[in-house]
Amino acid sequence: MTSVHFRSHNLLPANPIGRSFLHTPTAAKNPRIQANMKTQFTPSRTQRIMEGISVSGEVGGAGGAYSYNALKRLDQIWSRICSGQEAPEAAQEVVRRLSGAFSRSDLGEKATDTFDVLVCGGTLGVFIATALSLKGLRVGIVERNVLKGREQEWNISRKELIELVEVGVLTEDDIEQATAMKFNPNRCAFEGKGEIWVQDILNLGISPEKLIEIVKERFISLGGVIFEGCNVSSICIYDDMTVMQLSDGNILSSQLTIDAMGNFSPVVKQIRRGRKPDGVCLVVGSCARGFKDNSTSDVIYSSSSLKKVGTSEVQLFWEAFPAGSGPVDRTTYMFTYIDPQPGSPKLEDLLEEYWDLMPKYQGVSLDDLKILRIIYGIFPTYRDSPLPATFDRVLQFGDASGIQSPVSFGGFGSLTRHLGRLSTGIYEAVTGNFLDSDSLSLLNPYMPNLSSSWLFQRAMSAKQRSNISPYFINELLHVNFQSMQRLGDPVLKPFLQDVVQFVPLTQTLGLVMLTKPQLLPSIFKQVGIPVLLDWSGHFGMLGYYTFLSTFVDPIIRSFLSSLTPKMNFEWKRRLEAWKYGAGLDYEL
Repeated sequence: MTSVHFRSHNLLPANPIGRSFLHTPTAAKNPRIQANMKTQFTPSRTQRIMEGISVSGEVGGAGGAYSYNALKRLDQIWSRICSGQEAPEAAQEVVRRLSGAFSRSDLGEKATDTFDVLVCGGTLGVFIATALSLKGLRVGIVERNVLKGREQEWNISRKELIELVEVGVLTEDDIEQATAMKFNPNRCAFEGKGEIWVQDILNLGISPEKLIEIVKERFISLGGVIFEGCNVSSICIYDDMTVMQLSDGNILSSQLTIDAMGNFSPVVKQIRRGRKPDGVCLVVGSCARGFKDNSTSDVIYSSSSLKKVGTSEVQLFWEAFPAGSGPVDRTTYMFTYIDPQPGSPKLEDLLEEYWDLMPKYQGVSLDDLKILRIIYGIFPTYRDSPLPATFDRVLQFGDASGIQSPVSFGGFGSLTRHLGRLSTGIYEAVTGNFLDSDSLSLLNPYMPNLSSSWLFQRAMSAKQRSNISPYFINELLHVNFQSMQRLGDPVLKPFLQDVVQFVPLTQTLGLVMLTKPQLLPSIFKQVGIPVLLDWSGHFGMLGYYTFLSTFVDPIIRSFLSSLTPKMNFEWKRRLEAWKYGAGLDYEL
């Protein structure tokens, strides 16, 4: 769950021309001018609430910016995305390819330190950095802020955290130490159509502050080096090394650079050339004190049909979790899926709507709550994800790679699932010198289960100016969840943890068609024929990957030891792509 919470500063206009205009006789006598100026200078409810919040300082990573200024900056980025304008950073060339060996270059003698792997971005990057250090590689982390987790908890299941224990990054005692809250059961419901309750889904509140501190200490104890308060100025790729120049003047060299700088990584911007995302999840919310009924959670909840926010219609969804900071503290998220277009609602627009809707959703009065933190975030997704390696010796990781599901907001869950696969593959790539872009792309391969999720994202996005019933999305989701519940935990639980599998998906779709065939025309209208045709191809590949992983994998695996090191590396990655791309890594 990756979102952003903040502390506000007073942002009332300080324009001297505006102030002097307010005191002119004309303004004093003209009611229309007075009304306009009052509107212009009156802070929004969101700003007023944020100004009353006192929280600790900002940290790096998604979810670490607290200020109202940060909200306005993010809304400006969002407006540029919607309008199709390239952000100024998109034109920046961060990565350059240079011919020859680094040792013979002008920078060869200026390098201040040399590593096997350098990780840019420490909030999630510290996990892969620690996993690689455990394998004996020398690893450095470059973090533009202090490497520290945010206050707002991450919600995840114990099953997912155990995957970090299996890699060696955490111990079970570490999990207990970082767990701020445990709760069950967890609800899924759609506009009064009945409730579905599940156990052990996103039912732990993990303190990122404690978790990252634990992993950071382990990383340092393994010989890892952290460069805090440093921006990456440039990355130069030579035949034998990548060379990173930092804003503090340090020049670092490594065999491989891992880009873990998140959704807005400057390297990813360079690769995608400012291309508009195919979809975006917008998230707003708060952590507040004053909830008396606070023992269960909502994994996904919808309390209404389509709503108009600004000039756009949106389908709003909710999540809610008990918070570890106190028995009556609760986090509520309101989120929506958007096709970024001019006129799409801004985050501040959604927050204004949130203050109106959240009290009714939770059965409380806003006046009875003490707002502890405010949460907001933008999570862009692309249909051609995961992002294959574009450069030799540079690999995207985490949110930067697009490995997360297009219907999730935040990549911590996908990190836990893929960390073992990626740490092993990266270690073999570095030690075997398989660092060309083609070899590295095998670590971020095509995954049909991830591509299949695009249909769900599109189905949950409100279609503008259509004749589809405003109740359709909730009706469709209710029927799908009801069908998965009838089919049992082996179908429902993987889906709720962003894992799509061929047999459960086929069973669910078949049951939906049998029970609600009248929904099919609206499905065609909602998602469109081209999207359905594209999805059908991915669905077919999902079945194909399931077959390959189940029946072909054991045959090929028996021949791996007889292959050359390069072929061995490549075939291991293909076998992993079949397994993970079919969701067969998931164990109930």
